[in-house]
Amino acid sequence: MNFVISEQPFVYKEFLMYMQTIRGKSLGTISEYSLDLNLFFKFMSRHFKVDNSEKSIDEIDISSLDYNFVKKIQLTDIYEYLSYMNTVRKNSAATRARKVACLRSYFKYMHSKAKYIDDNPTKELESPKIKQSLPNYLTLEESKLLLETVLKNSNGYRDYAIITLFLNCGMRLSELVGINLSDIKNDTLIVTGKGNKERTIYLNNACIQAIAKYMKERPVDNVKDKNALFLSARNQRISNKTIQHLVKKYIELAGLDTSRFSTHKLRHTAATLMYREGNTDLRTLQEILGHEHLSTTQIYTHVNDEQQKNAVRNNPLANINTSE
Repeated sequence: MNFVISEQPFVYKEFLMYMQTIRGKSLGTISEYSLDLNLFFKFMSRHFKVDNSEKSIDEIDISSLDYNFVKKIQLTDIYEYLSYMNTVRKNSAATRARKVACLRSYFKYMHSKAKYIDDNPTKELESPKIKQSLPNYLTLEESKLLLETVLKNSNGYRDYAIITLFLNCGMRLSELVGINLSDIKNDTLIVTGKGNKERTIYLNNACIQAIAKYMKERPVDNVKDKNALFLSARNQRISNKTIQHLVKKYIELAGLDTSRFSTHKLRHTAATLMYREGNTDLRTLQEILGHEHLSTTQIYTHVNDEQQKNAVRNNPLANINTSE
């Protein structure tokens, strides 16, 4: 990633530095904040008629904006921006909610931390309502089928080890890509999650064996990143894109729907199987997945129709009847 904070516009550069150095946000998150704020200020530049040219909003130069400009922005102006994102940019509610979260963080910093503005215009800003839908996940049988498919169609154990870790540990794509050899100690694995937070994942026998088989064939000579666990065909750390491609390939070879299942859905699968089949409690699952808030983990507690039926059948009042 070539993103550099020092090259960002003055009007939000300091905020990005704060989010990275003090709040510990990852470079990926900082880059997303930068993109969101960049478009926001380009819209505001047009909205306040600082730029009256015929350029598209994406082409507007915001390098001259300063903190006096930020002081002009009110809640109604932000509503105008969100309306634009909805009607013109066709952003989904989830995307707009993310942008609202970014703006809240930015203006909170400008008001409470940096003291550059007297009022926080996002104090009463509500987030768009997001329709809660159950995450797609592979069933236990589909998971086994996927693993069998990888074994039959791969030339070695690298891909099998990758899929095994996804399905057993529920880690994020970036976490798996970032695994170093030095992160593995016997049956434990240290991964770096969101906000550069480290957590320990305990490996089961399937993971330990899959990694051991892969290590026997993992290249040693001419390796560019000698500490990286998973290597590409070019003997360098495997990329997110490469893993996404191979996961899609094996899902398709297994006869599963590639429009419903992806790399991230393997994380959903691991979480769902641990909760439903492994009887893992929510707090433990929260730690395994690296969720900051328990409410995020609760999406994996969805139950099937049979569980709902059993819950009603097992109600202690279920056998009371009116017969004389």
